[in-house]
Amino acid sequence: MGVITRLYQRFSQLFHEVAKFGTVGALAYATQVGATNLFWYGLGAQELLGQALGTLCATFVAFVGNRFWTFGHRARTGLAREYALFFVLNAVGLGIQVGCLGVAVYLLGLDGPLARNIAGNVVGVALGSLFRFWSYKRWVFPAEPPATGRHTPQSTS
Repeated sequence: MGVITRLYQRFSQLFHEVAKFGTVGALAYATQVGATNLFWYGLGAQELLGQALGTLCATFVAFVGNRFWTFGHRARTGLAREYALFFVLNAVGLGIQVGCLGVAVYLLGLDGPLARNIAGNVVGVALGSLFRFWSYKRWVFPAEPPATGRHTPQSTS
């Protein structure tokens, strides 16, 4: 068995979760970029508010996709608990994203459509997404707990 085959077998679950997370993320990302730019340029919202509102719209899309598809095979710990944790951890991800935009606009003086989009929608989304994948997997949609209280027969040889 080749190295690549062994690695795939060992990490196949992770590969599938990452692929699904990426797909859901792409849909949420498109929602976020479209909504953020609508808030900024269509409705005249301030930079950070427009970014936050666009991310909030994408969060709804991401929760549904991640709960029912990406992590659909994981333990169910209650919709209210999962929803609350998801949004709290998304707020942390949003803080990362908005922080990147704030640094670009207010500290580096990089303003304008391209600079805002690179800072908030490329760098911020990338760093926020890494945090979100890790935290969802760890706290929001945990792995199934091992079966307890069940006797497993041992082989007698």
